Amino acid sequence: MKRPVLMVDADQARQSSQDRPVVDVAVGVLIAGDGSFLLTSRPPGKVYAGYWEFPGGKLETGESVEQALRRELQEEIGVTIGPVHPWRDELVDYPHALVRLHFCKVLDWQGELQMREGQAYRWERLPVRCEPVLPGTVPVLAWLEDETT
Repeated sequence: MKRPVLMVDADQARQSSQDRPVVDVAVGVLIAGDGSFLLTSRPPGKVYAGYWEFPGGKLETGESVEQALRRELQEEIGVTIGPVHPWRDELVDYPHALVRLHFCKVLDWQGELQMREGQAYRWERLPVRCEPVLPGTVPVLAWLEDETT
């Protein structure tokens, strides 16, 4: 069954999602031993700056989701991750880009968190207290909630 595309700001006129290139993004859902998960804020100067999201970034040419996630988490937050557990994908149609988010659970990592792009971070539990939350992050919170009920 084909999942619907999550439309963000659907009232804004733009090309049909079928006519736009898809940007693939690897996203890490870092889950600590106590069940809390890491959210980071979008850095200043980026689209949706200040919104909260799970860390990650775009796949470079030839990279797998796992390779991109390892690189991005080292570059952005200074951690080296252990096993990557592919979890779910979500297609999100933002006004600026059509993005396929590849969510992966990460339960093991090494290193101290270093916010290398000027972002903030929080270890959260449901319901999250930080806001605003990036629209592409909202489904993940629902998936996490479904797993705990």
